[in-house]
This record gives sequence, structure tokens and C-alpha cells, in this order.
Amino acid sequence: MTFAVWIGFLLAAILIAVTPGPGAVISMSTGMLLGYRRALLVILGLQVAILTHIAVIAVGVGALLAGSELAFGLVKSVGAGYLVWLGVQKWRAPPAPVGQMAQYVRGDRLFLQGLLVNLTNPKAVIFVGALVPQFIDPASAQLPQYLTIAATLCLTDVLVMSAYAIAAARLGGWMQDPGALRHQNRLFGALFVCAGGLLAFASRVTR
Repeated sequence: MTFAVWIGFLLAAILIAVTPGPGAVISMSTGMLLGYRRALLVILGLQVAILTHIAVIAVGVGALLAGSELAFGLVKSVGAGYLVWLGVQKWRAPPAPVGQMAQYVRGDRLFLQGLLVNLTNPKAVIFVGALVPQFIDPASAQLPQYLTIAATLCLTDVLVMSAYAIAAARLGGWMQDPGALRHQNRLFGALFVCAGGLLAFASRVTR
């Protein structure tokens, strides 16, 4: 992979990361309700899912998902259902202050939430599957190129998701009365349900 090709991929990775989606919603939600340090666990889960997507693409399973209506529909249904479930949990969450809530939420649960949000999004697999091969030189060694792409995509996503989470955490620090906290919970709950609904009605892109 030449430097010029890498710059092109970096720009594409930035555009992907800044585009609002379920990953941005869960990063902001966790940052606002639990603080940035706890949101890092969610962001870590998001990155493990991205690495899984790239591995899936590298071994050719992504093409199977893109070409199979059944496989796409199954993953889509699981992903949409999980987002809606998260939304209901956020909506019903008690209006507890940030410090009080953070001590009761397990780190592995936050990591798993981030992992599942990205992992159960078939559109992400197909999108990455359509993007990544455009930057792979088939005449060169594949592994170094995929490692470069994985590192670039994850680092970019970590920086952008961290910016979302930090901004949300600072905003959340100013809104600690029960009424404002309840509105926060319901806002993010509604966003998760909307994201789940959009995913449920998403169609498979075919060529």
C-alpha cells in the first residue's frame, strides 16, 4: 500500500467515523450517563467488532453475507432487536447522577454492549466489505495491508468516538438534576429505538 493510497483510505475512514450511527449513539449515551472513562470500555468493544468485520472480509465471509438474503436478514433482525432492547433499557433507566450510576455498571457489560452494537450490524460488514478491497493491492502481500487498514480504521474510530463521548460527558456534567437526567435517558432510548427501526428496514445492497 503506497502512502497516497493510505491517505485516501484515511480520509474514507474519517468520513465513516464521523457519520452518526449506533456506535456514535452508544458512545455519547455512555459518556453522558457514566462519564468518559466508562465510555472507553464501550469504544473498545466497538473496535473489536471492527477488527472482526475486517477479518470476516479478509477470509471472504463478508461476500457471503452480502450475497445471502437469509444471512443478511438474520443478522439484521438480531441487530435491530438488540438496539431496540437497549433503547427500552435506556428509556426506563432511573435518573441517577453520573458518579452514582458508574459504580453499579460492570465494565464487561459496557464492553459487550459496544461489541454487539457493531457486530450485529450487517450494513457495517457490507459497507466495509465494499470499501476495503478498493485499497488492497492484490499484487502485494495481503497481511501487512489488512493490518494497516485495521489500525487506521480503529485509531480513527477511537478518536472520533472519544470526541463524541467527551463532549457528551461534559454536557452530562452540567445536567444532574433528576428531570434533566430523565430526559437524557429518554432521548438516548428513543435514538436507540430509531436506530433499530432503521436497521430493521434496511435493504441489502447488491450489484
